[in-house]
Amino acid sequence: MRLRVLTYNMHKGFCFYSRQYVLEQLREAIRQVDADIVFLQEVMGVHPDRVKFPEIGAQFEFLADEIWPHFAYGKNAVYSEGHHGNAILSKFPFTAFENINVSTNSFEKRGLLHATIQPDGVSLPIHLVCLHLDLLERGRRQQLTSLVERVQRNVPEDCPLIVAGDFNDWQRKFSEPLFGQAGLMECGVLLHGQHSPTFPSWKPFLSLDRIYVRCLEVQSHQVLYGLPWRKMSDHAAVMAELLNACDGKP
Repeated sequence: MRLRVLTYNMHKGFCFYSRQYVLEQLREAIRQVDADIVFLQEVMGVHPDRVKFPEIGAQFEFLADEIWPHFAYGKNAVYSEGHHGNAILSKFPFTAFENINVSTNSFEKRGLLHATIQPDGVSLPIHLVCLHLDLLERGRRQQLTSLVERVQRNVPEDCPLIVAGDFNDWQRKFSEPLFGQAGLMECGVLLHGQHSPTFPSWKPFLSLDRIYVRCLEVQSHQVLYGLPWRKMSDHAAVMAELLNACDGKP
């Protein structure tokens, strides 16, 4: 079974330099990728009242529309006009999902959104984790430990696993411990021998946004930093095509 996955820090639907609301353009761009699973960070669970827009509920529901009938949302940051967090859009039904609070300070509210799917014909559930880690290294290291502990406790070693999101790991320190402690391999490193830059989207040089996998074969990996992506968020989107060839064998 082949899976196309996308991860994107969508900057709450606002263009990073003009503050223009670009949710419709963002939805069209994500649709064009035709991913089976979409990992989103900085997605608002309540639509902002100050934006003149057709009546919608949560941003992730608007983005999912008729393409991804299943979605999970993890509320992390709460403020006067609403809240935002991580979301996963899926063409396959979820068998379970849970949002784990991994906040390390009062300024950055973070969570691990852990979900499972089991498409028809797949013998083992596929585990999905969407995350957005701290800006401060000390907090990121604590959250890395939380991620590894979650995987070790809750994801059997023979089950396929995808961990995607904004790692804020510009020093590229996390891939080695994630492999050593959780068996996770970064898709760009596997195919290209290095982490692919994703930030800032108009001229990327920092490798913040990544897709890690276990018990899955990486067929392709691409950073989407051209138009229209660079006119929306300050992060580029990352896409990977995966093959569930292991079928339960690590």
